[in-house]
Amino acid sequence: MPNLVDVAYKQTGTSLSVNKYGMREMQARAFEARNSQYILIKAPPASGKSRALMFLGLDKLYNQSIKKVIVIVPERSIGSSFDTTDLTTHGFFANWDIDPEYNLCTPGGSSSKVSAFISFLDEEFAPILICTHATLRFAFDKIGKDKFENTLLAIDEFHHISASSDNKLGEVLKAIMSGTNAHIIAMTGSYFRGDSVPVLLPEMEAKFTKVNYNYYEQLNGYKNLKTLGIGYHFYQGIYLNAINEVLDTDKKTILHIPNVNAGESTQDKYNEVDSILDIIGQVKKQCSETGVIFVKRHSDQKVLKIANLVNDIPQERDKIISYLRLMKNIDDIDIIIALGMAKEGFDWPYCEHALTVGYRGSLTEIIQIIGRATRDSENKTHSQFTNLIAQPDANDGTVKVAVNNMLKAITASLLMEQVLAPNFKFKTKKFGDEKAEEGVIKINGFKEPSSKRVTEIVESDLNDLKAAILQDNKLLQALPGEFIEPEVINKAMIPKIIQTKYPDLSEEEVEELRQHIVTDSVIKNGEIKEVGGKRFVRMAGKFINIEDLHIDLIDKVNPFQKAFEVLSKSVTSKLLKVIQETIDAGRIKMTEEEAVLLYSHKIGAFIKLHDKEPNIGSPDPLEVRMAEALVFLRNKKRELDKEKDDEKSND
Repeated sequence: MPNLVDVAYKQTGTSLSVNKYGMREMQARAFEARNSQYILIKAPPASGKSRALMFLGLDKLYNQSIKKVIVIVPERSIGSSFDTTDLTTHGFFANWDIDPEYNLCTPGGSSSKVSAFISFLDEEFAPILICTHATLRFAFDKIGKDKFENTLLAIDEFHHISASSDNKLGEVLKAIMSGTNAHIIAMTGSYFRGDSVPVLLPEMEAKFTKVNYNYYEQLNGYKNLKTLGIGYHFYQGIYLNAINEVLDTDKKTILHIPNVNAGESTQDKYNEVDSILDIIGQVKKQCSETGVIFVKRHSDQKVLKIANLVNDIPQERDKIISYLRLMKNIDDIDIIIALGMAKEGFDWPYCEHALTVGYRGSLTEIIQIIGRATRDSENKTHSQFTNLIAQPDANDGTVKVAVNNMLKAITASLLMEQVLAPNFKFKTKKFGDEKAEEGVIKINGFKEPSSKRVTEIVESDLNDLKAAILQDNKLLQALPGEFIEPEVINKAMIPKIIQTKYPDLSEEEVEELRQHIVTDSVIKNGEIKEVGGKRFVRMAGKFINIEDLHIDLIDKVNPFQKAFEVLSKSVTSKLLKVIQETIDAGRIKMTEEEAVLLYSHKIGAFIKLHDKEPNIGSPDPLEVRMAEALVFLRNKKRELDKEKDDEKSND
């Protein structure tokens, strides 16, 4: 199946070049905010967030009032990103030195780590500590907030925090921010959690100085990587029967198998790994020291080195993690098989292909997985993300779940296309305004942000807001709807989602944000080309002169219609009909009595007379209602069949 998204980059090298202090582009941008008490860095994987923190932390230790720097990571394997680092050789005024005693991302129990954490706060000559989110939580429970005076807390993968009262890390952060003079540096590749709960409450978020560095800036500034592809491969049955169709063992690959609770899982993760190894070749041996598995490939007898991160026996997993941390050469590993690991903060520059089985519900997780393959490296000019997704079975009672997953996977892909594309600035076109500005599109009737709050959301959170919109269940039902007016989506559905996510916004601010979301999505989903010195954008199947754009015209375009177009090309017409009916069933308001009555008294006669089923897109209201009744009854039959199958399996 061809890629849904193909993006080409200019290989400018700017994101990798360094200034006189040894700082890359993103790091220098972050360092400009060094005097702020609270800093939020939003930048993609591989942009250099870890080293940006080192520069900021050392400045706060040497030049500000900070006495201790505490680096907090979600899991132990990420701690190596903050190991001792030589910075002075490249022009900075100090090195990042870690006392091994206070690197708490090493094997060992939580109680000893908490004791070491508390000792660190009392130790006069130890300035830096690295620990996990969990260690911070447990230590805070013992010592409270006062011990965090004059400290810097650098929280990696900040999206793990939420404003929810049952998020313990969020409660720790809230207590430290409200009750101490501690500084905070928060770092994340995406601010979208996927559970609709905000990371921070608006009043807390407003305290942070935001440093933004987008995906396009990062990838466009590489030296080697030229193209990135995002694609989906659909299968029926068991994914293990389809894995060989998408797993290219000539590519350095991270393969993420599905969670055991996912529909794609066989519920036996260890057997899945064994089956994948057998599909690749014949296992020759496993190194007792490193845990690396040596497999002789079926096709040509070449021996591949494979890492199994699915094995959760601690001593076995620690062996292979240690090996992966230390590997430096391209030949050290060929394939990594993982489940929950090798996502956040995992560094393998040689990785060419991120292959993921099963739909991932969080944009953050998708960004993290794609980020494993988008490091710049001399061994590749192209990186690929492939999602192996279960194709709905028309006879399966769980077809609704499968359809939702397909839609969410495709919409996430289209959102990633927008994340990876260059940004435009949109301005109101004024009378007599003919001057063109690079990267700016002027639109008649467009409302620019009137407040600092809306401006910040547009500049910092637009992709995260789009993610919330695209993952909304009501909007998903509308996406494939050829008969839903685009203005209903744009002017009724989207504003409700914005209002829910940002309840502090006024009606006027919601409208400004709505216009920006819709315009940005329509333009980026379109195709811009230049003819005779004029620019045109493709919208709703035709090209429009950009000079003639009006917000009323943009509102007549479904910004997510491309999702249905992609779906239409990806599946058979029979399956497309099932998908359409499944989604229609979610919209239809009808009783079983009415459906049966229409079927017995009207539908049979209609089919006999017209030699076709009633059309849900008909202008005749009665024909539409009959078509809805058919959809309703077919959906009800699928549900009953599933109940019977469940009863049989329980007997």
